[in-house]
Amino acid sequence: MFAERFVRARKASGLSMQALAGQVGLSANAIKKYEHGDAMPSSANLLKLAKALNVHSEYFFRPSKIEVTGIEYRKRASTPQKTLKKIHSDVMDQAERWYELLDIYPDSAKPIPTFDLPAGLPQLIADYDQLDDVADCVRMHWGLGLNPIHDMVDTFESRGLMVILTHVDTDNKFDGLAGTIKDQPLIVISGAQAGDRQRFTLAHELGHLVLNGRLAGALDEEKACHRFAGAFLLPRSASIQELGEKRSNLEDRELYMLKHEYGISMAAIAIRAMQCDIITKAYYERVVRTFSTKGWRTEEPGDQYPAERTMLFEQLVYRALSEEYIGESKAAELMGISLGRFHKERKLEITRDSASTC
Repeated sequence: MFAERFVRARKASGLSMQALAGQVGLSANAIKKYEHGDAMPSSANLLKLAKALNVHSEYFFRPSKIEVTGIEYRKRASTPQKTLKKIHSDVMDQAERWYELLDIYPDSAKPIPTFDLPAGLPQLIADYDQLDDVADCVRMHWGLGLNPIHDMVDTFESRGLMVILTHVDTDNKFDGLAGTIKDQPLIVISGAQAGDRQRFTLAHELGHLVLNGRLAGALDEEKACHRFAGAFLLPRSASIQELGEKRSNLEDRELYMLKHEYGISMAAIAIRAMQCDIITKAYYERVVRTFSTKGWRTEEPGDQYPAERTMLFEQLVYRALSEEYIGESKAAELMGISLGRFHKERKLEITRDSASTC
């Protein structure tokens, strides 16, 4: 148990065995022995290692009960394996704490609903245009109507999807991943990205869950999930209502205002306008060239759309504490903070606005 978790913590930190050894005053060979299970650190060295790896010493002895399966990354081809290992380690740590928390709740008070799909989804999707109706079907099943979705993470979590934000530094080379833990769908997004990009990733990964096994062989799954994501964030009827049925020109300010109303990028709005036949393909290509000239394909102008947050894990920790399923020490451990800090947060003497949680 110790060796496996020690390796994961080191990889999550991004430190090599040599670098970690240098930080704690040990030899690289000693670190190697710990990782291979050939030796155990002394109590003093264990505390040094925990501090260097930014974990509690209890972390090394927490039983590993879960496995993330079916992982699919949304990443750039240049994303280093070292970065992916750090993301995986961070996700596993957060997911383990999630399930440790959920296991604390009695079966009669389980706080997370079961994720399910609408009954009316088509068995076979043979055309990309069908995806607008599929996205509308999911929205209606979830009772969202066709209006802007102001909190995507909360919307997903309240429908039985586990959402984890990873704050691993990825240099913008990672968008998200989808997987399964104990038959429950999991979506991971980067906590460092702008909100509109996070939201598109969430909708894209939802597309994988919804469209799995339904696409005709001629359709590309990534393109289909992109189309689904755009339609989920900005439905066809909303696009026509906001932009009109036919347009020969779109104002930049108009796209910017819609971005902040619907939480979808200006570029994606232009794509939706083309997909809904509001503008022609030729005009859309002019928009793309204009965006490229102005540098907006890399960073769009004006204020960023606010980043998504998740508060469910912390809320459920306090709920478990209130119901006396756990004590303060366990609550602090689950949240990955010291007992002293937990006391201050519980009394509202400090907040977690600047702290990273699940």
